[in-house]
Amino acid sequence: MATDELSSKLSRRLQIEEGTEEPVAVEVHEHQNGSEDKPTTANADSELGAKLMRRGELNEGQGEHCQPSTKVFNPYTEFKEFSRKQIKDMEKMFKTYDAGKDNYIDLMELKLMMEKLEAPQTHLALKNMIKEVDEDLDNKLSFREFLLIFRKAAAGELAEDSGLSVLARLSEIDVSTEGVKGAKTFFEAKVQAINESNRFEAEIRQEQEAKKKQAEDQKQRRAAFKELQSAFK
Repeated sequence: MATDELSSKLSRRLQIEEGTEEPVAVEVHEHQNGSEDKPTTANADSELGAKLMRRGELNEGQGEHCQPSTKVFNPYTEFKEFSRKQIKDMEKMFKTYDAGKDNYIDLMELKLMMEKLEAPQTHLALKNMIKEVDEDLDNKLSFREFLLIFRKAAAGELAEDSGLSVLARLSEIDVSTEGVKGAKTFFEAKVQAINESNRFEAEIRQEQEAKKKQAEDQKQRRAAFKELQSAFK
């Protein structure tokens, strides 16, 4: 049977070569798996090409790296209306009630704070207190948002009977300030700004002098203690 099939094929080839019969095109079907792999491979190549192009742009300085913001909060430069002592007092109060030591005051910690100030608030009132200064909408107070309470209090932006107004009033932190907001002219504002800068520098010098005096006192106490020790030898 194989001989007959071979003979038939040879005979057909002779007829085609002699022109007595037209060749018939045979449709060749690609392997199903191969046809499915091609689009997948093409997609992978396209994605790899895009990544390599992106890396090339970054290396050439054409593209920009997407990085999170690294802005550092400095209370002394952002809240210039307050003195260093006032800000330090606020920071001390903030850390006192930051029981979780995560640099935030959450709802329960605020509740405890208001109870300690003998001005307990309802659950809804506490939520409203946070909401009023919660700029990043995380339902808790950062130190910056805590300082906003005193900024609003000093500017008279808090309702007299609001929880934040009560907090600022009972905190025993004097937030009465004289800034450049009330200046009538540019020159008055300039003078006040210079005075503010001089006051800031003076406070730093006072802190440095206080630390220096404290170090000298400790040195003198150590010397007196050593002298007393040598007297008993």
